Amino acid sequence: MYIMKGNSMKIIALNLPRDLIENDLKDMFNSYGDVKNCTIVMDDKTGKSKGFAFLEMPNEREAEKAIEKLNETKKNKKKFVLNLQINEYTGC
Repeated sequence: MYIMKGNSMKIIALNLPRDLIENDLKDMFNSYGDVKNCTIVMDDKTGKSKGFAFLEMPNEREAEKAIEKLNETKKNKKKFVLNLQINEYTGC
């Protein structure tokens, strides 16, 4: 699933280990190309990860390659899932 911003693609990473930090996730994706943004969603009350994140990669081909190679990767015994983010909403 994806949002296109020019050639930029947004990726949603699901089922992430709760102890995974943004820098580690970003480093995994940087192996396949430039990562413009990486945000792990945190619980407001506990300050802990909710187990999913959003990444943005400026190059569509690099994003697709990262998804192909990293989807269902195991990290800390958890297999996480990567999808391109779909967003039909085009307003502000």
